[in-house]
Amino acid sequence: QVQLAESGGGLVQAGGSLRLSCAASGRTSDNYALGWFRQAPGKEREFVTAISWSGRDIRYADSVKGRFTISRDNTKNTMYLQMVGLKSEDTAVYYCAAFSRFPTVTVTTANYWGRGTQVTVSS
Repeated sequence: QVQLAESGGGLVQAGGSLRLSCAASGRTSDNYALGWFRQAPGKEREFVTAISWSGRDIRYADSVKGRFTISRDNTKNTMYLQMVGLKSEDTAVYYCAAFSRFPTVTVTTANYWGRGTQVTVSS
């Protein structure tokens, strides 16, 4: 079992920045890929970005390319999402997830989920 806990969400003005963190605990030695998803009110959960266990392979959704940066520190069992140039359409609950197979990172292939952290961007 792997437990994931997100933090760092909050309220920010459009154009601002936030950094989310996802701390992993439990069987972190299983070398999972990690990813971020988000879900806005009334919408389906969508892929944002993912990173392989080594950190060498990274994928982004087109909507966040150039604005969001994913990273991980395996010595701290923590993944980060640096978000800049935030837009109102980035408002959502952000979830981190762990995957045993990369780059097959989708809502249905996630092995574990965190509980999410709210990001609200005011225009």
